[in-house]
Amino acid sequence: MSAKEYNPAEIENIIQELWKQNDAYKASISETKEKFYCLSMFPYPSGKLHMGHVRNYTIGDVISRFKRMQGFNVLQPMGWDAFGLPAENAAIENNVSPKKWTNKNIESMKVQLDALGFSYDWSREINTSSPEYFKWEQWFFIQLFKAGLVERKKSEVNWDPVDKTVLANEQVIDGKGWRSGAEIERKKIDQYFLRITDYADELLKGLESLESWPNQVKLMQKNWIGKSKGLSFHFEIENNKEVLEVFTTRPDTIFGATYCAIAHDHPLIDQLKDNTPSIREFINENKGNKKTEAAIAKQEKKGVDTGLKAIHPITNDLIPIWIANFVLMEYGTGAVMCVPGHDQRDYEFAKKYDLPVLQVVETALNQNVNSEALEEKGLLINSGEYNGLNFDEAFIKISAYLEAKNNAEVQTNFRLRDWGISRQRYWGCPIPIIHCDECGHVPVAEKDLPVELPEIDENTSRGMSLGGFNEWKKTFCPNCNKEAVRETDTFDTFFESSWYAARFASQPNNAMLGDEADYWLPVDHYIGGIEHAILHLLYARFFNLLLRDQKLIQSSEPFQRLLTQGMVLADAFYTKDENGNPEWVNKDFVSMNGEKSTLNDGREVFKDGMSKMSKSKLNGIDPNIMIEKYGADTVRLYMMFTSPPEQSLEWSDTAIEGSYRFLRKVWNLISDKTIFNKAPPKELTQIEQGLRQKSHQTLKKVTNDFAERNSFNTAIASVMELLNAIPESFKSEKATDSEKFCIDEVIQFTLKMLSPITPHISLYLWKQYSESDGADFENSWPMFNEEFLKLENFRLVIQINGKVRGKETVSVDMEQAELEKLAKENENVKKILANQPIKKVIYIKEKLINFVI
Repeated sequence: MSAKEYNPAEIENIIQELWKQNDAYKASISETKEKFYCLSMFPYPSGKLHMGHVRNYTIGDVISRFKRMQGFNVLQPMGWDAFGLPAENAAIENNVSPKKWTNKNIESMKVQLDALGFSYDWSREINTSSPEYFKWEQWFFIQLFKAGLVERKKSEVNWDPVDKTVLANEQVIDGKGWRSGAEIERKKIDQYFLRITDYADELLKGLESLESWPNQVKLMQKNWIGKSKGLSFHFEIENNKEVLEVFTTRPDTIFGATYCAIAHDHPLIDQLKDNTPSIREFINENKGNKKTEAAIAKQEKKGVDTGLKAIHPITNDLIPIWIANFVLMEYGTGAVMCVPGHDQRDYEFAKKYDLPVLQVVETALNQNVNSEALEEKGLLINSGEYNGLNFDEAFIKISAYLEAKNNAEVQTNFRLRDWGISRQRYWGCPIPIIHCDECGHVPVAEKDLPVELPEIDENTSRGMSLGGFNEWKKTFCPNCNKEAVRETDTFDTFFESSWYAARFASQPNNAMLGDEADYWLPVDHYIGGIEHAILHLLYARFFNLLLRDQKLIQSSEPFQRLLTQGMVLADAFYTKDENGNPEWVNKDFVSMNGEKSTLNDGREVFKDGMSKMSKSKLNGIDPNIMIEKYGADTVRLYMMFTSPPEQSLEWSDTAIEGSYRFLRKVWNLISDKTIFNKAPPKELTQIEQGLRQKSHQTLKKVTNDFAERNSFNTAIASVMELLNAIPESFKSEKATDSEKFCIDEVIQFTLKMLSPITPHISLYLWKQYSESDGADFENSWPMFNEEFLKLENFRLVIQINGKVRGKETVSVDMEQAELEKLAKENENVKKILANQPIKKVIYIKEKLINFVI
């Protein structure tokens, strides 16, 4: 059965065909096995896998295969996050419809995924652009609409001028669109919102139950939800009937308030702008420069004095009211109390415009506010009768005073805002609402779902939206049957990806979810990039709560355990144009001439260093080429061996060749052998006993690395060490039965331990080695024997100044003094020490001794 040489393409085709024939990874409910649902974030069907995909999905597959071998009933599905701007824009460029483009890409990517040997249950495949899928999210939207969890309102939104659509706050990164990178504008349009703020407290509390999530992700979500307890109160305005409503989390600093700041579109402005040129000028300047909260935090602080004076609610001092570009009308009340002594933003503004800075809090370190704001909490000073109080005491007493005098109120606020789900695009799920002149905004009748997109053959307008399809828009009101028009917005694509995990688990034809959902949910292990910490992961948690409250599932959290894998990096190269600007070049066209790199045309090439693989820098590595050259198992092994999954992986052509050589070593060791079928020997030599001990120690470590730590790189390293520990005589045809027995155990353990990572070669060799059909190979994990883990002797490593200078086999019963004496007698060690004084001896029990000279 075996080939003479390791031929990855041949054996991988054979094994993949075997899996396909046996429908090996189809999942169903089991009464006897514990379930395990492993899910990797599904891809947008671009048509081509990149190495980031390969790493993500290999991690998920390794975990799934290991759990299956441990006896779990494993579900690992795969599908396609198919709606959205990338498909629409790619279709425009290629002059085809997004539907045709998407479906063609799905076919191509599915072949690529299968080539990597991933153990997916393809019977559960999801395409979010399929009416069979989005019918149920339209249905669910209608249930939320009826429950009052959907709101339609005119709102100032984040407008991406390049992609010509609205973005949620979470989709704006440092003031730029998360996909286009364009500077975001602010404009008012009608939008649909999901009331995620109704669930803010539960989303925050739920983080406490996610013990197997990275702390970094939980902290990011906690900060985004932004729960804060503070005081809502107002400043009266001198000679004005209006008041200035503000909210502060630091009422203890109220005596340090030296000015107030309002947004450029605050209602107070209306009574000022017509008469004040400087205010008109400032407003006009900021109207054309509206930005998000994140962008405003980084910009230069600017403002203009309104001439109005606020009356301090305790001291009655008059303090100026400024218009400032760091205050947003849609956040809070559009007005803030400014305390420059204890807030750095306020401090910078005050210094720029020569406003007073007062210190009203002191800390144990006696810091002052001469050069920057003192933001730490401490004891009050310069605060009248409240001097000496700490933060909590001052919060209570000042709040009580203002509640009695000022109609103040202690409130809990959240930074989180309702989720704007409307997008002005064609390639998305239509929002199932009908606009009727008589009845208003009416949900589509459930019997008429799904509302499908109008068919198009080609797409030539970048800004295409459903608003341009006049015939499609025409319909009748489901209430009064009069002529009406359809809603032309589509859902934010995060709407689709927020519930796909549940649909994978249960796919009835006549309902959104069925009983099987509660068998599989929640997902036991979820794998994806940390860039989704706020966007997708927060929305998915919110959607899970909605599904629960609509009695569709029972679980409160969608994902039990989260693994956020690192990026795949590669060297990037560039040359320079005539103006000295960088032009990125593919490394395949770079030649090394000594220490100098050049292009084929002679231009000098510069190395930018490791950066994320990307099309723009031309430093991507094509997985298909690597699979053709080395085989899928080598690519999988390399991805798991090069670095821990949570850390970035730096691509190396040399290292992947090393992974290939290792698999060839495994092949050469096992391909001409068959299983040892004789009775175990009654006695073993010390070397044989040592190899058995090494085998069981390795199995225990690898089991722990897989099960507890996701430390696949150290697991692989341990298997490599085990194979290196086999004496050459054990591999020969002249080996004794006891030697064959020991190497047989090494081989069986090795194939099992490698199987989750390199499944093709492992199963192929097992079938040959065991002379069986290998039917149970992927469903069983070996057990280590604790008896063989008990050390009698161990190999003592002897170091001098940290460098290995010798090794000795010694008894575990020897004391440190005896070991030192024995180590000094080692021939090589004795020469190097040569009566030199030893400054220090470091002993790590049952491992090494290090002499420092």
